[in-house]
Amino acid sequence: MTDCIFYGGKGGVGKTTCAAATGLRLADAGRKTLLVSTDPAHSLSDSLETHLGSEPSEVDLGGGPGLERSDDGSIDLDEGGSLWAVEIDAETQQERYEKLATALAADLRSAGIRLSDEEVERIFASGAPAGSDEIAALDLLVEYADSGEWDVVVFDTAPTGHTLRLFDTPAVIGPALETLRSLRGQARRIGDAAKSAVFGPMSVMTGSRGGDEESLEAFQARLERAQDVLRDSERTEFRVVLIPEGMAIAESERLVETLREAEIRIDRLVVNRVFEDPEEGCARCQSRYERHSRRVSEVREAFPGLEVVTLPEQEGEVQGLEAVREVAERLAIET
Repeated sequence: MTDCIFYGGKGGVGKTTCAAATGLRLADAGRKTLLVSTDPAHSLSDSLETHLGSEPSEVDLGGGPGLERSDDGSIDLDEGGSLWAVEIDAETQQERYEKLATALAADLRSAGIRLSDEEVERIFASGAPAGSDEIAALDLLVEYADSGEWDVVVFDTAPTGHTLRLFDTPAVIGPALETLRSLRGQARRIGDAAKSAVFGPMSVMTGSRGGDEESLEAFQARLERAQDVLRDSERTEFRVVLIPEGMAIAESERLVETLREAEIRIDRLVVNRVFEDPEEGCARCQSRYERHSRRVSEVREAFPGLEVVTLPEQEGEVQGLEAVREVAERLAIET
């Protein structure tokens, strides 16, 4: 069974760095790990300093700990782990949903309802209030988690607002799909009746059935399956990343509350960019150090029962495997 780890929180707090560090640590420990970015503003490629596309590709771990490589440089998965990564491009997933709209247009036309493909696509889009990036994320969550190819899938999610919509998507889009399926069924019955009146019994041999309807049902089933995976505390955990600021703490409180209401397991928070080791004699540095220390204490008080991990403020961006590994050591996440 594939484990799933989600990192979420306010935009710009360091979710990508934490996700990359966790994925790298798991791979170094011998597990086949997939890193997935569902944030429209992808930065996973920058963090790993490698080109990533919309399909999983292997990341060269540079001979990190726990890896055994053959003479040709390939990884022996029986002896060591591997790290793969992908940045979900919502545009490349759009064809999955356009196919449903196209099928609906054909059914409506067969019933004598003269709507253009463009008009039907607009109707379909208005019935799916969540963004295509969330839908793609849920769709691929099931694909990756149930494929059996990975030991662990680590998700670098979008900022909090997008994350909350991601968890709401199955419940929101489910009724819309039920309505769509009912409409398609009515249109087909009208169309079949009209064809039968004109062509007789042979008309049943001329229609196309099964494929499109099955794809609609499969799409809804995948969304429902995604909800099951998200709520499976044996395999899925959500980790919130924040920075030592009042607004970030408040937003994290709302996110944690929402996750708990959705029955999503959450055990750990990561407070990133904590100012440490102020220079002696620097009043401004000392003041900032004390402020961050108070904020970290507030976090611990606000989230009793949750593990709180702190990461120090770093100069510049965390880029490259060496820098990411340093963060992984500080996170000290059990594998």
